[in-house]
Amino acid sequence: MMHTIGLHHVFAPIALSVYPICIMCFMKTRELLLLLALAAATTGMQAQRIKGSDTVLPIAQQTAERFMTLNPSARVTVTGGGTGVGISALLDQTTDIAMASREKMKAKAAGEDLAEVPIAYDALAVVVHPSNPVKQLTRQQLEDIFRGKVTNWQQVGGDDRKIVVYSRETSSGTYEFFKESVLKNKNYMSSSLSMPATGAIIQSVSQTRGAIGYVGLAYVSPRIKTLAVSYDGQHYAAPTLENAINKTYPIVRPLYYYYNRKNASVIAPLLDFILSAAGQKIIKESGYIPVHNE
Repeated sequence: MMHTIGLHHVFAPIALSVYPICIMCFMKTRELLLLLALAAATTGMQAQRIKGSDTVLPIAQQTAERFMTLNPSARVTVTGGGTGVGISALLDQTTDIAMASREKMKAKAAGEDLAEVPIAYDALAVVVHPSNPVKQLTRQQLEDIFRGKVTNWQQVGGDDRKIVVYSRETSSGTYEFFKESVLKNKNYMSSSLSMPATGAIIQSVSQTRGAIGYVGLAYVSPRIKTLAVSYDGQHYAAPTLENAINKTYPIVRPLYYYYNRKNASVIAPLLDFILSAAGQKIIKESGYIPVHNE
């Protein structure tokens, strides 16, 4: 885990040259922050490219937009495609930051000195068609469904209807995390329907009465129904922001930014903003769990 380089480390020489006064006298003050923001805006920040996890995509876009508003000279582009796509792009040097919804040990072993920074947490919601009468499932029931051992909703208290399993593609960090946490690293059923993005799962589940799938909490909408989940078979919790924060909902995972350490000074201003109170407020308002819960 890497601590980010503070803005005062990156821009202190600029601030000192512009304001040749005792800058230390203003440490931890609003005035200093304003001076640093002005320095950043006047020095022509390098363009940043962010690519990867569709789960992280909404908060990456929103924090980037706000960052560019505060720093008019900054240019940040954000695109999805999945965790695997982002990591590959980072290793190929076609992106500066990889968004990941799953820790990528393979990336660490690829010969590059990559920094891993958690920027938020996310609850993974199990979703079904709104007409489905089932309200809750245990982890074991979910494992049996996604592995193909339970094939009819009637077997778990629902209607006599075939279960249609939707999953993410294998390059998705969400796919990997669900497999690890819910399936205990067992394989998905071979006949599960692989979807290229979260939006595709939502659309398919909303149109298929027997469907089941999983999506990040921020993507939940009235088009689909979420299920309460229990890992101990007794205590059920719905996938809500409150339950994720108080840790009663069990399917929660960290979301990461990866970048090459040699580019730390370039990445620092954007990363510092995301981890600041203002950035974490955007994350919480977007339906994600901030890394700092003051």
